[in-house]
Parts: sequence; C-alpha cells; structure tokens
Amino acid sequence: MARTKNRGNNTANSPTSYKSMRWRLGKYIRLSKEDLLRGRDESNSVVNQRLLLEQYHQTHMDEFYEGDENDVYVDDGKTGTDTDREDFQRLLADIYSGKINCVIVKDLSRLSRNYTDAGNLIENLFVRLNIRFISLAEGVDSYRNPDSVSNIIVPITNVMNDQYCYQTSKKIRQVFDMKRRNGEFIGSYAPYGYIKDPQDKHALLVDPEAAEIVKRIFSMFLSGKNKRGITLYLNDHGVPCPTVYKQSQGLKYNAPNAQGNPMWSTITIDTILKNRVYVGDMVQGRQRVKSYKIHIQERVPEEEWFIVENTHEAIIDRETFDKVQGLLKRDTRTAPKQKQLYLFSGFLKCADCGRAMSRIASKGTYVYYQCGTYKSLSKTACTMHSIKNTRLEVGVLFAIQQQVHLAVTYSELVSRINAAPLKKSKSCRLEDMIAIKEKELSKIMRYKQALYQDWKDGEITHTDYRHMSEDYEQQAESINAVLRTLRAERDQLENGMDAESPFLTAFLKYQNIEKLTRDILIELVDHIKVYEGGNISVKFKYADEFRRMAEYIELNSQLAVG
Repeated sequence: MARTKNRGNNTANSPTSYKSMRWRLGKYIRLSKEDLLRGRDESNSVVNQRLLLEQYHQTHMDEFYEGDENDVYVDDGKTGTDTDREDFQRLLADIYSGKINCVIVKDLSRLSRNYTDAGNLIENLFVRLNIRFISLAEGVDSYRNPDSVSNIIVPITNVMNDQYCYQTSKKIRQVFDMKRRNGEFIGSYAPYGYIKDPQDKHALLVDPEAAEIVKRIFSMFLSGKNKRGITLYLNDHGVPCPTVYKQSQGLKYNAPNAQGNPMWSTITIDTILKNRVYVGDMVQGRQRVKSYKIHIQERVPEEEWFIVENTHEAIIDRETFDKVQGLLKRDTRTAPKQKQLYLFSGFLKCADCGRAMSRIASKGTYVYYQCGTYKSLSKTACTMHSIKNTRLEVGVLFAIQQQVHLAVTYSELVSRINAAPLKKSKSCRLEDMIAIKEKELSKIMRYKQALYQDWKDGEITHTDYRHMSEDYEQQAESINAVLRTLRAERDQLENGMDAESPFLTAFLKYQNIEKLTRDILIELVDHIKVYEGGNISVKFKYADEFRRMAEYIELNSQLAVG
C-alpha cells in the first residue's frame, strides 16, 4: 500500500501533466577547453551548435512559446567537468525562477562531462522541477519519450564523456610536463620583468623597463630596506605594480587577488625576491589542480617543481640572488613603522640558548641588545647577554679586519706555493677519513649481500628483505656522498689551490675597511654569537674554504717559507 501511495504523490512528475503546457525553451551551448586545445574552430563550433538547436526549434514551433535572444545560453571555452560556468548558472537561475522549463543541448557532453553532475541534473533536478530535457545526438526527450531518459545509453554516454575528459586531461598534463622538463615556458603571461618571445611563445626575453624595477628591488633589499619599505617607495614614486604594468602593455592580465586599484604589496615584493626566474632558471609546476573535476589550485612541494637552469637571459646575477635568499631566511623583523633594517638585523644570536637577540633603544641615543629568551619568554630560562650597540660594532669590525688580514696572508702563501716546483700534497686526516668511510661502505655492502642470501634461504620474508635492503641502500648512498666530498677535497689539495679563489676575493676587496655596513655583513658574515658578559664570536662565511686552505698551506709549509 505504501508503494501505491508514493506513486500517487508523484503524479506531478508524470508526462500526462505536461500535455496542457507549452514549453519555454532554453538552448544551452558549450565549447569546451578540450575542443579548443585540440584546435577546433571556436566560432564554427558555437555556430554549428546554435544552428542545430535553432533547426529543432523551428521544426517544433508549435510546442514552444516564442522566445527571445535571452533563451540562448553560451559558455565559450568552458570545461564541462564542473558547473561553475557563467551562462550555465544563468540557465539554472532561470529554471528555478520558472522562466525556462525546457532545456535542449546538442549532445550530453555539452551539458556536463562530469558523470555525477550529469546524473544529478537529468535524473534529479530536472525531474523535480518538471523540466523537459532534450539531447539531440542521443535522441533523449523526457517529454516525447520518457523512457529515453532511463535508457542505458544515457549513463553509459555520461561515463564515456567523463572518461574522455579524464584521458584528455591526462594527455594534456603529460604534454605540459614534457615542456616543463625541457625548460619551455607554458604560462599564459610572462613573469614580471620578461616578455614572451614573439618568435617562440615558450621562450622568455628580458623586458628592459620592468627588469630595471626588478634590479632596483633586489638592490634596495640588499642595502637594508625591508619589504615594507620597498613597497612604500615604489607606490610613493608611482611605479606601476606588475598587474597595472602588464595591462598597460595591452595584456588582459588580472592578478588572482587584485583589488580595484592594484598597487605594490609586500607579498609581491617577497614573490619577486624569491623567484629563480630572475637568474635565468625556468621554475614551473609550483601549483596544480586537485583533479580534472575539482579545479582548485593546490601548492606543490618544492622537490616536485620543474626546474631547468639557464634557459633564458638573467636579470639578477646568482651571487646577488643567493645573498638575498640568505637574508630572507634570517629573522629580520622590524618595528611596524620602520622602512630600513637595522645594521645587525638577522645576524645576532644568544650564545647559550640560540635565540635571536632583541634590539632595545633607550629614550636617548643609547642602544643595546639582549637575549630574546630573557627579554620576552623567561628570566630564568636564559641570562641577559647584554651588549651595547657601539661595542658590538667595534668588535665585529675588528673581527672582519682580522679575517681580511688572514685572507691576504693566505693569498700570498698560496701564490708562493703555486710558484714553486710541483709537489703533491697529501693529508693524513683526509686519507684516514676516506679509509674509515670506505671500510664502512664495504661493511654495508657485505651486510646487503648476506641479506639477499638470507631471503633466498627462506630465513626472512621478501617484505623484510625489501625494507632492510632499502635501508642499506640509503646508508650506502649517504656514505658515498661523504666520500665524494672527501675525495674532492683531497684532489684539491693534491692539485693545488687558487690564490684568487672567489672566497678570498670576497675578503680581499675590503683590505681598507674602516666602517661597518650591512652590505659587508651580508657578504662576509654568517652569524654573530653574543656571550654573557659582552664577548662575541663571529662566524664567517667560507669557513670550510679557509680551513682547507690552511691545511694546504700547512702541508706545503716548506715551499711557502722557501
């Protein structure tokens, strides 16, 4: 009885309730992105669909009210894998308002290529709202032939449409990934500072005007201006932000989060400072859509990016770029209204707890630093480690002067050694370390070989063998990496060292240093530790290079003093 009652309640959905109605027709047309990418003629595709639907309309004029231009809904170049299409949403709105009660499409794929969405529309929404649905290619007409909607061809066609979209998406992604691996640019718009090569849309050329702004941003950051200060400077001086600049070049570009009046922001500055494209490297694949159905962008881990070096002309040299990356990793926070970074911002650490030192300015001109833990977290977790700014400057300047003097001495000694008759230099330390690592590697390989035999003899399972074998492989690779480094160092000692090597040159150009600047700190200093009582230690960059050169000089000391 319950089933009979339910059937009675659904009589409004039966075909007999339609017979006294004339239909208000909505013609839906969609040209998919897949069609465009396959090279079809965009205009003809839309025109052909329009002609087919219009022919049906004219042939069955007696069934429909006289329509107007608004009864045609066109989504040109829109994917069918979701319903977020402008005219499709307008069609749904007109259905809900009662303006439209009949929908006609060329084929089922025009309505949707998402199997779930197509099923919900045809079998659920259209039925509940008494909407007549017509699909010409499949012969579906929910009024003239109600059984056609339930025909097995409908869900099969929807599944095939869904799979087609999946396969197309997969092929397109494979093509794009191949282009990314080859270092070909596949973005819609070139990064700020570049333009697409008119002769090759997958290549980048420097845009001189924008490139000068990029250079200025890097220069200002290295000189001590923070990102907020750079942002204010560019906006105050009327420099067009990337969005406005690209639009001024005739491009239909809009940043994802652009406001009504786009301006420079600290986010834009940060993005430019971190972008390897400016050193000539092509970096792509930083974002991807979740799936061919869910068109939401998600971040991709950096290790999965497509990075190809030296694909185009650089705007920023690598040395400058590396300096900036080092600074970006430091704790360089400033007071809210500050535009300029302080001299030691990001360089100072407490020698005991390792936390950054806090800068404190008294009411006068007295400035000093103290441990960040002591100041902000707990007076019992660490001590003050206080040091005056003036004393700190003098101490660091003296340390740099001493290191510069050492670099001069090393350069002179290496020049003498290199001028003497060739003599191979061997380091007992390196030879011992290499021997130890080679012994470790040999032991790992024996274990791995024995492990294989244990598996063959049935003493361990294949799963255990695979897991343990992978562990041994990782250990072996780690040891091999250390061996490569040690052997390279040994070869360098044996073949001689360059008295004009880059790390020496970095220090030698400051032989007459009398004043400490942030540029000098950035180039020469890794960090500065402050001890309780006011003592400091300066950790210089190139410490390993200095150590190796000292060992080289020691091994060839007779040649150096001869």
